[in-house]
Amino acid sequence: MPKHKPEPLTRAQKEQLETELADLEGPKRAAMVEAIATARSFGDLSENFEYHAAKNEQGLLERRITILRDRLDRAVLVDETVATDDAVGVGSKVEVEDEQGAKLQIEISSVGGVSPDSPVGRALMGARTGDQVRIDAPSGAWLARVVSVT
Repeated sequence: MPKHKPEPLTRAQKEQLETELADLEGPKRAAMVEAIATARSFGDLSENFEYHAAKNEQGLLERRITILRDRLDRAVLVDETVATDDAVGVGSKVEVEDEQGAKLQIEISSVGGVSPDSPVGRALMGARTGDQVRIDAPSGAWLARVVSVT
């Protein structure tokens, strides 16, 4: 994802990312520093599995922090009060029905839901109740009917 691309988020989604970032930068980072110090006390670092594992975990933690900071820097709040005639947008909860009649609940969100940039998200963005959309997924294209949008 390009660094300059805005990331539309609802207020709740942005707060969720901020909460996770605060947890990672605070208690989780402090625990990681302590784990590294403890592992270091075990002796020779060249053969110290605990030390290398802790350093690896620290790298993963720091990468997640970098990703969260980037997402928050690019965040653009979506005005949830402006509903456009039940059209699907970021933050929408959508019920779709596939060609076999199976129903699926989807939330359009890059935080804990279906990303608006995914094949399903792109197909549903702007759709309204009753619309039929073609979803070009990696496993093959399929048709879905929008049952409801909230």
